[in-house]
Amino acid sequence: MLMARLFLTAAPGVERALEFAPAPVGNPLKGLVPYAGRGGERFPHSMEFSYVALSDLVTSEKTYRWEPVEGLLDAISGRGHQAILRVYVEYPKKPSALPTYLVESGVKVFPDTGTPDYTDARLRQCLTDFIAAFGAQYDGDPRLGFLTAGLLGKWGEWHTYPEAARWAPRALQEAVLDAYEKAFTKTPVLLRYPIGAQHPADAPNTDRPFGYHDDSFAWGTLDTGRKDDSWFFIPSLRAAGPNAVDKWKTRPIGGEIRPEAWGKVFDQNPGDPRIQNFALCVRETHVTWLMDSGMFGNEPADAARRARAGEAVRAMGYTFHIPGIRWSRKGTLLEAAVRIENRGVAPFYAPWPLEWALLDDRGKVLQTQSTDTDLTRILPGEPAAERTVGIDLAGLPAGSHHLALRVANPLPHGAPVRFANATQDQHASGWLTLVEIELD
Repeated sequence: MLMARLFLTAAPGVERALEFAPAPVGNPLKGLVPYAGRGGERFPHSMEFSYVALSDLVTSEKTYRWEPVEGLLDAISGRGHQAILRVYVEYPKKPSALPTYLVESGVKVFPDTGTPDYTDARLRQCLTDFIAAFGAQYDGDPRLGFLTAGLLGKWGEWHTYPEAARWAPRALQEAVLDAYEKAFTKTPVLLRYPIGAQHPADAPNTDRPFGYHDDSFAWGTLDTGRKDDSWFFIPSLRAAGPNAVDKWKTRPIGGEIRPEAWGKVFDQNPGDPRIQNFALCVRETHVTWLMDSGMFGNEPADAARRARAGEAVRAMGYTFHIPGIRWSRKGTLLEAAVRIENRGVAPFYAPWPLEWALLDDRGKVLQTQSTDTDLTRILPGEPAAERTVGIDLAGLPAGSHHLALRVANPLPHGAPVRFANATQDQHASGWLTLVEIELD
């Protein structure tokens, strides 16, 4: 159908302002993360976490069994969520997860802690071979949101405290980091500790393409000024140098709310002076996600705690607002441009492409236009970024139409990125309505 007239709610070349409204708490790839299968409907979430024993995956030398990972990823993605995984070898009060073939070949395990002999070359070869195979199998898998490096130390947290003498030698740490850097170029990998070049024992990582996870969040996060607290996350970042401090701009920061602070951290008065201010921790770390069990316990949180948690969690990670759209028309070609600002504390790290559409009044998608642009590298505190599109309007039926924008989740049942705009979901779920068009 030939188009006779085109009307928009703003004149060509004049930006139309779009109203701000809070984005949902459950936006993808951010927020609180329960253990796999334990989240239910207790609190909004988009990801689930699980440990995986190395011995369940490595059956013999360079032979792997991926069924445990597949089962987790399928179950979690079936609930519309991305997974965060950590593979471990030692976990206090659990049997050693050292692969059986290594035990049988004589690799030592300290029976009191389950710590393996990290100096054994056979263990080093097993770990680097595994990481290579793991990356070949799962790097870039849309079901996997983030991966914490794991493998070394208690809980895979890269320490054997208080048995410091049993900790992995620097050469093994470097080999594991090298393997991860080569094997995972798409799926973000996070390390437990920021380590600078001057560290006396541990391998530096500030120049490597990894994020970090603070597993004592809101307890061992902020700088107290006390020497005994120098291991806290913010002092550790600063000690590691400017590359570590600025790492959040390109690599994600995650972690876990300290168990002693679960739930209570969101109360107006947490009741424990050791619990640090959650909002300040979020701002200083630029954290995107946090494992938590406090808001996912068997007893639902009361309405006041839930409301405060919602506001606190909404402030984590990214928050995208589109303050305005402008347009122009050349024949049947509609050219549009939006400004996108990030009101959060961190960027969006996944290169999910922007998709534009024309919807009718009932929200039916009449036409779509995919682009090769995304939301990555839009930093908070910086000027709004511009994203543009050209859409051919020829052949569209007469009547009211709505130009809309979305960032679809690659999971079939995954939630899209929702903008902090009042017209988000106005005409169709997952779509941000930008401007109305009348065609005659």
